[in-house]
Amino acid sequence: MTRFLLRRFAAMIALLIVISFVTFSLFQLGPADPAAAACGQECTPERVAQARVALGMDQPFLSQYVDYMTGLLHGRWVGAPGSQTLCEWPCLGKSFQTNENVTAIIARALPYTLSVAVGAIVLWTVVGVGLGLLAALRKGKFADKVIVGAASVGVSLPIPVTGLLLLLFFVSTLHVLPFTTNEITSPFGPAGPGGWILNYLLPWVALAVLFSAQYIRVTRSNMLETFGEDFMRTARAKGLSRPKIVFRHGARAGITPVVTMLGLDIGLLLGGAVLTEQIFSVPGIGFTAVHAAQSGDLPVTMAITMMAAFFIIVANVVVDAAYAVIDPRVRVN
Repeated sequence: MTRFLLRRFAAMIALLIVISFVTFSLFQLGPADPAAAACGQECTPERVAQARVALGMDQPFLSQYVDYMTGLLHGRWVGAPGSQTLCEWPCLGKSFQTNENVTAIIARALPYTLSVAVGAIVLWTVVGVGLGLLAALRKGKFADKVIVGAASVGVSLPIPVTGLLLLLFFVSTLHVLPFTTNEITSPFGPAGPGGWILNYLLPWVALAVLFSAQYIRVTRSNMLETFGEDFMRTARAKGLSRPKIVFRHGARAGITPVVTMLGLDIGLLLGGAVLTEQIFSVPGIGFTAVHAAQSGDLPVTMAITMMAAFFIIVANVVVDAAYAVIDPRVRVN
């Protein structure tokens, strides 16, 4: 098990290095000129040249990449010679728009994304897996038809439609829930767990409607397939109780595809729930990424792109580890 995890961890580090190089190359060698973006709209060629020096773009490309990556480990000095400032570890550069450390911008936005992600993940996993298992156990019966029908409707509803409908009914019409406020970032603040839940309930539901519908369909399909396996028939022939057959033997085998989906979805969501944060005006990672892209703020955009890739890769490693726990046969591969 230890060797298995070490191999996955080494592969993760190598992949992160490759992604960082590709991402850095796309932003530095792309059609957009970072020096012109940092200089502003009213900028002379002389000021653009000065901005190139301040950004280190007068150096060879590989030197720029090495300087950027070492800044992630122990910080670096940024700015024009003679007026440099220290960008502390982990240095992701400074914003073209505010001259603020990108690390500070991401640190300010991340709690909002975590608040959206944690509640939504718990909600759609419990609802999706629970209803999917119930539908499989009641195959062909009324409950199964209702659950499958609801899942078909949910999977066809995009998040913008669901989010706007939730705002219209529960906030604007019924006035039973508040608009999402930027003052609450965790359940441990002055508002407490109750205020935190009320503040982020609508974004959670908007995400859960779509994702839980997908989890219902996958869980139901895999559990039905698992119920027909030889080891399930053997368990029934031994006279084991139905709960033990379903939850101890069937669920463990049938839930592996759900683990894969969950790991990837967590990585994507932590990388930025762009549409959800835009609709509910949550200033998280996705919201920040959109505004950075619109304003041409390349350091912020590049940092969020790399962070999203990091979360997705880490999620894949966690999925591999979970697979090794759920199914020991994976460890030999």
